[in-house]
Amino acid sequence: MFQPLYALPLALAVLALAFTVPTSSHEDKPEAPVATPKRAVLRHALKYDMIGDGETVLEKFALAKKLGFAGVEINSPSTLARAEVLAAAKQTGLTIHGVVNSVHWVKRFSDPNTAVREEAGRILRGAIDDAHAYGATTVLLVPGAVRDPERENFEQAWSRSQDEIARVLPYAKEKGVKIAIEVVWNDFITTPEQLVKYIDEFKHPNIGAYFDCSNMLKYGVSSADWIRALGPRLLKFDFKGFSKEKGWVPIGEGDEDWPEVLKALAEIGYDGWATAEVAPGDRAHLADVKLRMNRVLGD
Repeated sequence: MFQPLYALPLALAVLALAFTVPTSSHEDKPEAPVATPKRAVLRHALKYDMIGDGETVLEKFALAKKLGFAGVEINSPSTLARAEVLAAAKQTGLTIHGVVNSVHWVKRFSDPNTAVREEAGRILRGAIDDAHAYGATTVLLVPGAVRDPERENFEQAWSRSQDEIARVLPYAKEKGVKIAIEVVWNDFITTPEQLVKYIDEFKHPNIGAYFDCSNMLKYGVSSADWIRALGPRLLKFDFKGFSKEKGWVPIGEGDEDWPEVLKALAEIGYDGWATAEVAPGDRAHLADVKLRMNRVLGD
């Protein structure tokens, strides 16, 4: 049909309006909310043997609690009486969050002697009993060491320790305790990839990693990279202060990149204990340790 000429301007205006893209200024757009950076949830603890002041378990626990520590780790085997430890924990409110196998260097799961390995298994079961009695969630265990190229080498340490620990894992599950594997300066498991593989090969929920943020700097991988690699396998961590140039130094004066460590812990959703492991000392020494922990970890 023929369209009158006077209708064309109106049609063109409508067409132009349809293809016009609306514009708005930056000020017109609502501002996106600023996300609060994630933070790891950390509870500060120390090793029981660090507490130099105090004659009784109760006095030592009370001092740790007063200085601001929330938890403690206790050795097993030890000369402490369970009843006394439990009474002190109840009275002070200090949590016994973990037990440390105190003889894993001597009674090694990598030892070439079968009898020694069997004894190591009995000792680990005893540590699990202590942890269960104290309400602790983990037993820290160094699984072995490379001591001899023929009789206690890397491959032997790996297979022997895995075999023996596997025998104990059902007991750990029964008691509700996890075995936390720590690797230190023992020439055995020196990379994050090795530790991940070592733990994963058990295919068991009651084993994970106990990572020392200071010790493993010696091997050239940052603590944050270890943490990211371990991910959900990371049960707990402890630390000191380590400098490649000076050796052991006070907490906060070493090569640890604490902002990056905290970032990595937040990334994996860590919610747990951060335990200082330094030389024992009196009240003033422990107060300084706590202040240093506050600086590097946050209150």
